Amino acid sequence: MSAVKMSEGSVQVEICKAPLFYRQSKPAAGDTKMSVLLLHGIRFSSENWLNIGTLETLAKAGCRAVALDLPELGQSKSAKAPASVGELAPAAFLKEVCEQLSLSPVVVISPSLSGMYSLPFLLEHQPLIRAYIPIAPICTEKFTAEQYQSVKVPTLIVYGDQDTQLGEVSLRNLSNLTNHRVVVMKGAGHPCYLDDPDTWHKTLTDFIGTL
Repeated sequence: MSAVKMSEGSVQVEICKAPLFYRQSKPAAGDTKMSVLLLHGIRFSSENWLNIGTLETLAKAGCRAVALDLPELGQSKSAKAPASVGELAPAAFLKEVCEQLSLSPVVVISPSLSGMYSLPFLLEHQPLIRAYIPIAPICTEKFTAEQYQSVKVPTLIVYGDQDTQLGEVSLRNLSNLTNHRVVVMKGAGHPCYLDDPDTWHKTLTDFIGTL
């Protein structure tokens, strides 16, 4: 198995007033193929990506992966969120995160709550995004079919077949994205990656291998 280097750090984003915590993984030796930014849902944090092995999986696949704790959550509790939960955050928020951490062009993995951050970034800064992996994100109804159709970024829509609310609503809206494919995880709920990490990791690495 290829060795993996894990680290922790913080990034200062002007709008947040306090640093944001992140965990990072990358191959211990050699060049990295691409950068991946992992966001999270309201009850979760970067720790979940560490615990289920996603950070390690990505590094073994040759990626540099950064799992961010979003403002007011996880170990970024003292950072002020740029928008209320359920409202769209300024696209400049993730743009600045990616600039500060030299992540562009970045693969963005965005479950649930983090849609309020990732969707504005996707719609406004396509050149900075190598691929988009939404996992039943919120706020998909805040954009029109025409807006989604203007996005050419390769997209992998992932959701659990037991997620009959956000999973299905987000699928309906995100299916308007021009360049997308869909993976439905059988028997999995809203946090489908936690319910079935093995299937999630195979889905993720297969997709990244196509980029």
